[in-house]
Amino acid sequence: MRFAVAQSGGPTAAINASLAGVYEAAMELSKKFPEDPRFCSNTVLGVLHGIQGLLEEKFIDLNDSLSDPHKLALLKKTPASALGSCRFRLPKAEQDDSLYHKIRQILEKHEIDVLLYIGGNDSMDTVAKLSKWLLEQGSPIQVIGVPKTIDNDLVGTDHTPGFGSAVKYLNMTLQEILRDCSVYQVQSVTIVEIMGRDAGWLAASSCLLRHNGESAPHFIYLPESEFTVAQFLNDVREALKTNRCVVCAVSEGVKPPDADLFRSGANDEFGHAYLSGIGKYLEKQVQREIGCKVRSVELNIMQRCSAHLCAYTDLIEAERCGMRAVWLAHDGQSGIMVAMKRGEHYDISYDAIPASEAANSIRTFPQAWITPEGNQVTDDAIDYFLPLIQGEVYPEMSNGMPLHFQF
Repeated sequence: MRFAVAQSGGPTAAINASLAGVYEAAMELSKKFPEDPRFCSNTVLGVLHGIQGLLEEKFIDLNDSLSDPHKLALLKKTPASALGSCRFRLPKAEQDDSLYHKIRQILEKHEIDVLLYIGGNDSMDTVAKLSKWLLEQGSPIQVIGVPKTIDNDLVGTDHTPGFGSAVKYLNMTLQEILRDCSVYQVQSVTIVEIMGRDAGWLAASSCLLRHNGESAPHFIYLPESEFTVAQFLNDVREALKTNRCVVCAVSEGVKPPDADLFRSGANDEFGHAYLSGIGKYLEKQVQREIGCKVRSVELNIMQRCSAHLCAYTDLIEAERCGMRAVWLAHDGQSGIMVAMKRGEHYDISYDAIPASEAANSIRTFPQAWITPEGNQVTDDAIDYFLPLIQGEVYPEMSNGMPLHFQF
């Protein structure tokens, strides 16, 4: 069986562990079925830069690198997308299926039986569309999605690979910000802008610091709650009465009525607005209306690929998602996405859902876990987040710096 695997969308600290899992499971299949001509000599091709690279026939044989156990282990701990990524939306096949015909021709030319696509909401749109069209054409080529996103907003899975490591990085960084802010006697406000376009899972996870006895963040603001600058300023004023330094975690996706004042209005290829600027905007409001020392911190892309602070649980689960996708292909499935299900005592099982259910859908943070004031989250959120950040991963070092795998 010939597999092709690609990575798409934003990078994470765990996406390469899923890639490694795909390769490992494909090799395991070969050993398990040595007499089966379909599985006895599996090949895994990497596709450079997602579906765009596939259209340009940018393939590499993963066995050339990953047959080396040391390189395979290094890949698992390397952040970002080792194969490269893309943001590319397939048109609806009923409107124009010319790209679908080209993709099929390329897959057939390279004798590919299964395409595995590692990505988030928009990547599952590609899986759903392409698998449906191939099925309608009578093609035996299978297409399977492997989940990934630090936003944790994929429908149908308990959480997503990459999210746990982003949570760990965020909380450790916020804790260090709090230590820094606490050294002076002057009153101060620090606003930390955190990724999360439509769902506030990542910003909400900053509540984990409470579990270690920290007072911050004093406020957490999410896209799922109504947000106004006036209420934000009132919250800060009240907190400053009893706290020398106030730390606020703000999701980039909060929607104040005057958001047009600080957002560019530009969109990506999928029509998603480019978001940033709320932290700096609120900094200026605090400076003008309250007048204390204030700074904003935009964590930006550091949240995605900070492998030096990634969670062991996250990497193991990402790897297992990749492995599960291969076994689903062995079972003849297509048009699905691997999904994690949480059992009692955090027992994770690896299931599958139709990719169409996850495509272009958003799983928002539960309203029941947001306090009535809309500026904090409940302890239920702590119970959900805490298992995701367990375990440490120590990078392999050279000359005092981490070693990263590169194709």
